[in-house]
Amino acid sequence: MMGGMAAWLYPLHADPENQPEPLTLLGYLTRWQWDWWAGPALLLGLALYLWGVRRLAKRGDSWPVGRTIAWVAGMATLTYAMLGALGVYDTVLFSVHMIQHMLLNMVAPVFLAQGAPITLALRVLSGRARHVLLAVIHSWPVKAILFPGHTVLAMISLPFVLYPTGLYEFTLRNNLAHDLLHLWMVVIGCAFFFVLLGVDPTPWRMPYPLRILLFFLTMPFHAFVGTMIMGSKSLVAEAWYLSFDRTWGPSPLADQYVAGAILWATGDLTMVSTMSALFVGWWRESQREAKREDRRLDREEQLRALSGDVPGDARARPSRFATMHASPRDEDDTR
Repeated sequence: MMGGMAAWLYPLHADPENQPEPLTLLGYLTRWQWDWWAGPALLLGLALYLWGVRRLAKRGDSWPVGRTIAWVAGMATLTYAMLGALGVYDTVLFSVHMIQHMLLNMVAPVFLAQGAPITLALRVLSGRARHVLLAVIHSWPVKAILFPGHTVLAMISLPFVLYPTGLYEFTLRNNLAHDLLHLWMVVIGCAFFFVLLGVDPTPWRMPYPLRILLFFLTMPFHAFVGTMIMGSKSLVAEAWYLSFDRTWGPSPLADQYVAGAILWATGDLTMVSTMSALFVGWWRESQREAKREDRRLDREEQLRALSGDVPGDARARPSRFATMHASPRDEDDTR
């Protein structure tokens, strides 16, 4: 009993000497483990966000429900990837690791970016705390980390550095390296998508066409590595996976083929969802800019009208925002 409790409190990553039971479809839902590093960090991230939303509500300020849903979805994705079945079997099956990789690096960061945690913090905090947060956002280390060239390079290089080399097998054999790899996946994913989606304030504000271009430049590399893994006749981390001598599940080579397909396909799915978010953000920004320009022109027109410099009939002239959305015939009528 004490051994089982110790395994629950201090779980070790599965290895050939400490193998979990065979993974079933039901096991994807029922197999969980606790981690004293990831678990408290995830609970703290969720609790702080919900506390911020509640604090805004208490003082009568609103916060978009969609932002809260996105943050909870992101934290739930991280929880399942690290504490659920993916965390239990990520060193046993290459395909399970690849699902975990994509959730940590490509899926959860998109949700977290849409949750706008920095914006929430800036609205909740005041005084010195808010000043410190703003100073951190605009500090040179954060600017260097979030520089789009650096984040794109990190996203592109990760699968190339990890899988064709011996680094991946090293992370399977070393518990600390294994956990640091998970942390690195989340960090570079958040650094990439927080700047790319631009929901939160960051030191780098890029026009939407450039964001779309950077995203298009990044995604094909994941598909390339995925197809390379699918077509390989040699095993990635061969000695490690063969040492399990599994009698259940797919063969190591078949499992590797599935892993490559997951890397290839998940990149395409992420591209669709992220491109949709980018185009929606672009459209919303254009609408806000048009309304902002419309209000500016209206104020100038009102000032001229009050000063008597504009004929009375000019005061009823349609605003620029209206003419921007008028048909060609309507535009002729407004001239």
